[in-house]
Order: sequence, then structure tokens, then C-alpha cells
Amino acid sequence: MYQQLAMLSFLLMTIPSASAAELALLSEIGSFKIVEDDFVYLTVDGIELRAHSYRPEKNGILPAVIDVHGGAWNFNDRMSGQNYNMALASSGIYVLAIDFRQGPEFQHPLGSRDVVSAVRYLRNNAQRLSIDTTQAGLIGSSSGGHLALLAGLKSSAEMHAERSTKREEPAETGVNYVIALWPVSDPYYRYQYAKQVGRDQLVTAHDNYFTSEDAMKEASIQRVLDDGEASGKLPSVLIVEPGEDANVPREMTRELLQSLQNAGVKVDYLFYPGLPHAFGHGDSASTDDLIIAMRDFINRQLLP
Repeated sequence: MYQQLAMLSFLLMTIPSASAAELALLSEIGSFKIVEDDFVYLTVDGIELRAHSYRPEKNGILPAVIDVHGGAWNFNDRMSGQNYNMALASSGIYVLAIDFRQGPEFQHPLGSRDVVSAVRYLRNNAQRLSIDTTQAGLIGSSSGGHLALLAGLKSSAEMHAERSTKREEPAETGVNYVIALWPVSDPYYRYQYAKQVGRDQLVTAHDNYFTSEDAMKEASIQRVLDDGEASGKLPSVLIVEPGEDANVPREMTRELLQSLQNAGVKVDYLFYPGLPHAFGHGDSASTDDLIIAMRDFINRQLLP
């Protein structure tokens, strides 16, 4: 897949445009070999949370991004986004894919709190890892997109205060950008949708993680934005929407875009007609296109 992506990336980069200089910050997909590592990044209440890192074999200080997996806040793990994480790392960015506390054992807001803790981990270890966290970002898929947006917009909220058993000096937890892939941005909206279309597994997953409809409403990204609860400098956001997404109602994403715009957030939007929910986890020409679009979006955020 890397060879196909590298060729497509090369063709895109040779097209003259006003943004050509921006593409020099990250390289073509497949430019660097990758060293992987797996370790505990956070211990909280006796629970060890693991992360999987993808480091390009490249000299110098690397930009960094954290990947938050999907799975309806109940399923999957840090390896879910391996397809695009490997590809992005091969262009010259340090990628940290994390586990976090999920339902049914754990409930909101512990998932997004762990995402904020992962940002804190990177900042506390930036020198050792040789990464630049001043413009760090988040990638989130589906329910992970919800957690990434919630963590990115409310990083300093009390609900996200770290309560780990290993205390370190506090670190800034804001991020410069969020890539939200087919995000479940309004849990209550999706909960009602899942009931209407008979998606019982999704209904149960919502109940497991949020426990109440009030908690789902409170966790809505649209509500956070509309009520002015976003804290600090608002990150830039890339929203990716598949045209045939049976898990995320299109109307919900439209409302998310409007709320982001009304809040003054810089938004990029990509629409992939005819494609299903989570298409980017599989190998396809559309996935190749998406990965390059993600790389290019990150590049623009790294500019001074």
C-alpha cells in the first residue's frame, strides 16, 4: 500500500498550487521506515493503559499526533487505526495510538479524560521522545472522533483533570488540531437514531458508557460549542464524512459543521460519496486518498 500511496502523493505534490510549499513539512507517504513500540502510558486507579507508538526513522524533532480508536465507546483497542497510523508515520510524524477506559466497565467522561492524559504524557516526555508538542493534534474515528473533539475542545475542564497514581508536573493539554473521522458528535442524537433503526448493539453500547440520556446530552460536541463551553484556543478541525454511513446520520454531521462554524472554528470538510462508515480502516483507493488528505491537513497545521 505504501508504494501506491507514495506514487499518488508524488503526483499530487507535482501539481502546481499556492500551497505547494506547505507540503515540504511532511514527506511523501512511505518515505521513512517505522519503529514500533508498545508500553504503558498511564496508570490510574490501578489500571494500566497501553499505547502503541509509530516512530519514523528520521533525524530531528518530530511533530506528534495521538490516535483515538472507535468502537461505540465499548469495543476495539489501540491497534484499530494501524492502517492510517503506519502510513502517516511513514511521512515523518510520531503517532501515538492509545487505549482508554471504555464501557461497560467504565463510564463518561473517563474515555476523554484519558485522551487528555495522553496529550499530557506527550508534553511531559517531549524531550525524551524528541517530539514537538507545541502543535500536537488528535485523530479520532467514530466514537473516538467524539472523544477527540471533546478532549480537544474541553482539555482544561475539571471533568478531564488527571487522577493518575503516578503524579508528574502538570503540562499544557491543548491541541492544535483534531481530525474527526465519521465522528459520533452527538451521542443522544445517535442514541435515538440507533433506536429508530433497530441497532440494538449500538443502543446497549450507549447505555453502557453514558448510563443516562442526560449524560449523552451533556457530552454532545454541538452542545459544548453552542453553549460556549469550549476552553482555550480552539483547534482547527477536519471532518470526514462517508456518503453511505449507516452508523452516523448525515443530519448530525450537518449540525456539527454548523456549530463549529458558529463558534469560529477553522473547519475542513471531506465528503466521500458511496462509502460506508469506517472505510478508512481497509485498503482501497479511497483510503489512500484519505490518508494523503490527512497528511496534507496536518502539514497546514504545522506551519508557523
